[in-house]
Amino acid sequence: MQTALMLLPDFALILLGFALRRWMSLGDHFWSGLEKLVYFVLFPALLFNAITKTPLSFSAVPLIGTGAAAMLGAMLLALAARPFMRLSAISFASQFQCAFRFNTYIGLAVAAKLHGAAGIAAMGLLAGGMVPFANLAAVWMLARHGETSVWRELARNPLFLATLAALIWNLAGAGVPSPLAQFLGRLAEAAIALGLLAVGAALRLKGSLGEHGRGPAAWFLAVKLVGMPLMAWLAAQTLGLTGIHFDVAIVFAALPTASSAYILAQRMGGDGLRVAWLISASTLLGMLSLPLWLALLLGRSGSL
Repeated sequence: MQTALMLLPDFALILLGFALRRWMSLGDHFWSGLEKLVYFVLFPALLFNAITKTPLSFSAVPLIGTGAAAMLGAMLLALAARPFMRLSAISFASQFQCAFRFNTYIGLAVAAKLHGAAGIAAMGLLAGGMVPFANLAAVWMLARHGETSVWRELARNPLFLATLAALIWNLAGAGVPSPLAQFLGRLAEAAIALGLLAVGAALRLKGSLGEHGRGPAAWFLAVKLVGMPLMAWLAAQTLGLTGIHFDVAIVFAALPTASSAYILAQRMGGDGLRVAWLISASTLLGMLSLPLWLALLLGRSGSL
């Protein structure tokens, strides 16, 4: 109950975004513009601001290792069920990414709720480190049906670029001038609220999975929301993660699928409709599963 109440404001923002898009005549161009503002400006500012303020150490290496192990495990689980799925190659390749890609917006919001700026920095490091891995796997599966370059995708990913720039800035020991820090802080304050509204606005509840799509969809959702967090938990214990890093690793693994999975599927000629349904379903189910994972974290540590 406590964890559900903890996340209620964030989930309420997602539902508000869903309602506003359907009840207010703002137009698709407004929501498209909002998503671009959050993706290209506000969240990069949030990540840069948090990471440059956080002392870095080699303790982040096991955190990255835990994320990579959980993501690799989710990929293998998704691939293991391929022989039993009556899906076309392009449809499977499109939905495959929904088993391991993650919604950074929700992740940063939850990390901030749990551990403030330190949580944002840890989630930013982990998400930034996993972006190349996730994009490489997703593009590789879709590559036979398109010509998207993995490196081009990374070069255009503002969250990855902001994380990389912040790491370089931090390791160089350069302080952030006060006016710039205040400027970035103002942008960061708006990032989470508007980002969650954008997540809600992107939900798609209509559509059909087709005659043979329900089983595969259920498997991909189970892998993402149950299997990947379980593997992260085992990896975190094996690698000796504790405190903030343990919490962030589990939250990262339990996140719903990223909306960018739909964009990639559409761009590479994939099965965008089924991917959109999976993203929406994982977001809504994540409102139930994330509090459960947080409750397990709370029971483990005694407090968050």
